[in-house]
Amino acid sequence: SVWVVISMGVAVLIGMGIGVERELANHPAGMKTHALVCLGAAITTMISAEMCYSLMGNEMLDASSKVDMSRIASGVVSGIGFIGAGTIIITKRRQVKGLTTAAGLWTAASIGLAVGIGFYVGAFMTVIAAMLTFTLITSLEKFLNRKRRRMAIYLELEDVDAVSPMLEMLRTEYGLMEAQVTPPRSGTAPHVGMEILVQVPQKLSTSENLKRFADLPRVVFALRNI
Repeated sequence: SVWVVISMGVAVLIGMGIGVERELANHPAGMKTHALVCLGAAITTMISAEMCYSLMGNEMLDASSKVDMSRIASGVVSGIGFIGAGTIIITKRRQVKGLTTAAGLWTAASIGLAVGIGFYVGAFMTVIAAMLTFTLITSLEKFLNRKRRRMAIYLELEDVDAVSPMLEMLRTEYGLMEAQVTPPRSGTAPHVGMEILVQVPQKLSTSENLKRFADLPRVVFALRNI
């Protein structure tokens, strides 16, 4: 019917709209992925509704045999997590990437469900909110972090007793985000290695930031962790 064609077209356009920002930012899931997720969710909802309406008209079925429309929709919402998980990666610096893309896919699926049942007002309002989230909040994050940047650093400490005081100092004074104790790269006993992810001043160069950490108490040397 015309309603089915319109709904499918709306779902594709909405999905593409949400995926534009991800596409421009070179993230794993762009316009095609978001469009397909939104379209798939929409047609799944329409199938669910069609099954329900068809069986409701069959007087041979008892009440226990009726189809619950929410079952298929709930399956879409939970199942989209598998696709979203595929966009999440952990970099060599142990930074998690792709969470925003995964959340966008989940939102696209929910919008597709809304389109599938004809809830166009809610679908378009969600699209607007999603686009504002992608653009305005990203700009706000860049503004808030304009004076600082993340830096992965390897520290070699004198011994294991220096680990706890160093972690406390890094948390309170240097914006420690991640830390992992490793074997010493120099191979010197009783040295201990520590790989950290910290926020450093944007105005300082890489060498200047490394010198700050190399000059900390009980640090043997500091290297940029690639």
